[in-house]
Amino acid sequence: QVQLVESGGGLVQPGGSLRLSCAASGFISNINFMGWYRQAPGKERELVAGITTSGRTNYADSVKGRFAISRDNAKNTIDLQMNSLKPEDTAVYYCNVKTRFAYWGQGTQVTVSS
Repeated sequence: QVQLVESGGGLVQPGGSLRLSCAASGFISNINFMGWYRQAPGKERELVAGITTSGRTNYADSVKGRFAISRDNAKNTIDLQMNSLKPEDTAVYYCNVKTRFAYWGQGTQVTVSS
């Protein structure tokens, strides 16, 4: 039984920071990709940041220089540090792990507003 649980979302002012965490439970083998997606109302889900098993990262252009994805093998988590947050970052953020299957968390709401 594989489960991904996101945490760390909430309300933050523009320019502020949040750190999201995705905790994985159960055994996951043959991981090809780990990352964070987000989806705003009326918009398609988009990839925010990804990290490979070798540690290579990639980011959406809109978050480059502001967000950083990392993994902690000891804690079995995938984290997303979000700095200099903007209102357009408001969305539900989802953790994703891809093997030959795709696993998703339930999502955590991030709202950037004054």
